[in-house]
Formats: sequence, structure tokens, C-alpha cells
Amino acid sequence: MSTNWERFRLAAQLGEPDRVPVALIVDSPWLPGYAGIDTRDYYLFPDQWLAINRGLEERFPDVVWIPGYWVEYGMAAEPSAYGVKMRFYPNATPSIEPVVTDLNHWISTAEPINPREDGLMPLILRTYEVMDQRLRADGLAIRMVCARGPMTVASWLGGITPLMMELAMNPDGVNRLLENVTTSIIRWLHAQLETLHAPEGIMLLDDVVGMVSKAHYEEWIHPHLSRIFNEFEGLIRIYHNDTPCPHLLGSLAGAGFDVFNFSHTIDIAEAKAQMGHRVALMGNVPPLDLGVRGTPEEVTAWARECLRKGAPGGGMILSFGGGVTPGTKPENIDALVAAARA
Repeated sequence: MSTNWERFRLAAQLGEPDRVPVALIVDSPWLPGYAGIDTRDYYLFPDQWLAINRGLEERFPDVVWIPGYWVEYGMAAEPSAYGVKMRFYPNATPSIEPVVTDLNHWISTAEPINPREDGLMPLILRTYEVMDQRLRADGLAIRMVCARGPMTVASWLGGITPLMMELAMNPDGVNRLLENVTTSIIRWLHAQLETLHAPEGIMLLDDVVGMVSKAHYEEWIHPHLSRIFNEFEGLIRIYHNDTPCPHLLGSLAGAGFDVFNFSHTIDIAEAKAQMGHRVALMGNVPPLDLGVRGTPEEVTAWARECLRKGAPGGGMILSFGGGVTPGTKPENIDALVAAARA
């Protein structure tokens, strides 16, 4: 009998496992509230972080958690290496504020970061190193690592509106900044992978990509995404972008990732038609309207429709169309699993 991870890996390779796997992206927007603890405690006390993440596997044994045992501080890890301002809260992920909002400052002065010394990254690496050893002693593993993508990181440096304006008016300058940030992201992913004894995949998260035109994407963004994903050929490569961007589906399919987690507003049949059998589809039950606000029966009905459209031929992973949203009901996750079993 296949394990859940083996099903996920086969589906990511465009195969058709004996049962469609259920995989969910979880991080600190949901987990502290799910566990009923202060968000700061989730970041500050590794034993609580470990207990919560291990508890997920015990409560939901048929779910593949992506990335699983994720050491993250909301969106702060990559921007922190560039010196942004961070604020921490008891019931929310950290906020991030640019120190210099003139994007040309970053274009002209920013240098690629050193993940072993800069920002929160050295603390994250050390946590991974220690926790991977503890989990390995129990026969468990941290299989995946993550990074925010180049457009998302760049948007935290000077603001998203300046980034979009400069992309239109000064694309060469933005391209130089994205080259810098892409180098930093590759270094960051390598540093994380090197701390683990048996990594099998990476995930890149970049919703800002979905806000650009197809022409801007293909000329100025696609080369950077491709550079990142091609760097890690041989690993499972997941791309998360739940900004509605049906105009980019065909172009994104050639960026070099294996699994696409996308917006629930994009019909999974449309995604399959446009992307072809080039990437596996991970979705696409509405995370807020159904995961948080819906009933198990409603989740099951939507999930069955996703499976009807997306599962034939393989390359299908049942999930929410985005990450697990704060307030998601455990019984609605159970409904996803039940739909896949049926």
C-alpha cells in the first residue's frame, strides 16, 4: 500500500496514484489559532512549534502537510535579511514595513544576502538543524523548504505600488533588483536544504507575479522564476500563487516547477486545459468561503467536482486553492480527505 507521501510524490510527477492525495499548505497564520496559543509563543518556543506540527500528523494522518515543519515568521524571513522593519503581535503574523520606500534606492544599492548571517535567517537555519535531528531520531523527516519569490520579496522592500510603477517605467532597473533578489533566494533555499538530512522538495510562494501582464511576465519575470526552479531540478518543486491569473497559466507552465497551487477562482478544468500535462495541479477548494465558512457537506461537493475535472489522467492533488486560512474548521479538512477516499 502506498503512503500518503508516496501518493503525493507520484502525483507531483504527473502520475496517477491509487488515491488522489490531499495536501495542504499550513503556516503561522493558521497554526497558533488552531492550537489556541499566542502567535509569539509559536515563534519563540521550539518545543511548542514541534508539538503543534507533530500533532497535525496525528490528528490528520491522511494529509500531506506542505512543506511540513515549516520554520517561518509569516512573510518576514527574506525581507528581514534586507533590513525591513518588523512588528510582532499576539494574534497575527508579523507586519513588515519598508525602511526606504524609494525603490531606486534598492535598485542601486542592494546586494545579495548571506543567509547564514543576515536577518532572521541564521535563527531559522539553526532551528531546522536542531529539529531535523530530533525528528530523525523518531523516524521522521523535514522533507521540504520554502522561500518567498522574487516579486514578493521586492515588493516588501519598497512597497508594491512603487514596484509596479517602476516595472512599467523602469523595467531594466527592476530587472536588476530581481536578479539580486533571485540570487538571494537561491542562496537561501540552498542553505536550508543543506541543514536537512533528506530533503525532497522546495516551495516558492509569489502571489505578486499574478498582478502583472502576460507581456511583462514573459519578458521580465519568467526568467527569474525559471532560474530558481531550474537550480533545483531533481527535487519536487511547488509554486504557490493564489492571485487569480488565468492570463498567465500557459506561460507559467514553462517556468520549471512540478506542482501548481493556484486560486480557487480559476476553474480547475481551465487550468488543466491551458497548462496541459506539464505540471500537477494542487487545488482548488475555496479556502475562505468553504474551508472557514462552509459545511463539510459543501466542502465534499466542491472537492468531488474538482476531482471529476482534474483527476483523470493523473497529476492531481486535492487541496484548498491557497493556504489553510485562519479559522479553517478541522471537520472541513476531514471532508477533503473523505472526498479523496471516495
